[in-house]
Amino acid sequence: MKTFDPSTHRAKKRFGQNFLQDQNIIDRIVGSVRPKEDDNIVEIGPGLGAITKQILAITKKINVIELDRDIIPKLKFNCDGLGELNIIQSDALKVDYNQFVVKEPLRIVGNLPYNISTPLLFHLFNYLEQIKDMHFMLQKEVVLRMSAQAGSKVYGRLSVMTQSVCDTRMLFLVPPESFIPAPKVDSAIVYLTPRKNKLDIADRQLFAKIVTEAFNQRRKTLRNVWKNRIDTDALETLNIDPNLRPEKITLDEFVKVSNYLSSLMIEI
Repeated sequence: MKTFDPSTHRAKKRFGQNFLQDQNIIDRIVGSVRPKEDDNIVEIGPGLGAITKQILAITKKINVIELDRDIIPKLKFNCDGLGELNIIQSDALKVDYNQFVVKEPLRIVGNLPYNISTPLLFHLFNYLEQIKDMHFMLQKEVVLRMSAQAGSKVYGRLSVMTQSVCDTRMLFLVPPESFIPAPKVDSAIVYLTPRKNKLDIADRQLFAKIVTEAFNQRRKTLRNVWKNRIDTDALETLNIDPNLRPEKITLDEFVKVSNYLSSLMIEI
């Protein structure tokens, strides 16, 4: 099948474009997704269709979201004759993913632009009721932060907020030479599924607020981070040491603090 060579398309830095060209890595990604004919798959940032065409050959239909107008004709050419390719030319951050919901839940895949990966993840978390799973290519450091546990140097807001809604697993690394042009960082494939055991968080907005406050002041102790919210005695009652710094606090302990404040009807 004739396709456009990634090396002949000029990558646009403003879109964070790096085109996957390593067939072994492409096969590993598709093998991890394990698409089936009745899957409802949405791909973010298909580019020239390296992953798209292999999935489309199996599912016979796919929705893709692509911001770059100039690349769309090449994407269509590369996927011609494989099945129904529905292209939404838009910023993935602005898309309402409910539009793709039909009988089957959403399976989302994508090589996410590294410059918007965190806000895009948070946007997608708003649609978890409609999502079965997500496979993403991200900067390795971002994946490590997503899956980090309390006590790790890279544990932070992204770790807590991601793990509060998803089970998170890094699958494998992708070296820079797998792309054209090669990025300056290593990448990784992460697998996310909505949590089976949902956390009992009384007020999601308050929870997000206190997590953000904590990691915006990560070098301070908890007694100082939340001094205007919760006193030392209350923290100790919750079996949380007020002398600890935020990176030492587990997800469950953040939930404890949030629910305690919620029970007091604390204004956020």
